[in-house]
Amino acid sequence: QVQLVESGGGSVQAGGSLRLSCAASGYTTSNHLMGWFRQAPGKEREGVAAIRSDGSTAYADSVKGRFTISRDNAKNTLYLQMNSLKPEDTAMYYCAAPLHGRWVFRPQVLVPSAYDYWGQGTQVTVSS
Repeated sequence: QVQLVESGGGSVQAGGSLRLSCAASGYTTSNHLMGWFRQAPGKEREGVAAIRSDGSTAYADSVKGRFTISRDNAKNTLYLQMNSLKPEDTAMYYCAAPLHGRWVFRPQVLVPSAYDYWGQGTQVTVSS
């Protein structure tokens, strides 16, 4: 059974930093595409960052240069380092992964429908 458990969210002032973690079980993060998504109240879920098994990454334009996705293979954990946070970054953040063996083409790596396994989310609140 695949489980993804996020942690590390919290409240921070604008300009601050947070690091989110996503611990995986039943799923080897190093062998698969993994992604971070977020959803603000009243808005659709959107892709934030993704990382493939070869280490290649993709970012939403709104977070480029501020957020960094990475993973620790030994810990089977995905991370999202968020710097220079803005109030518009306030949202519930989720990590996600596609079904084993499902190939996701590059244009789809930040599209929620390309993913099948989801964590429960961790709240990030940025105040001005």
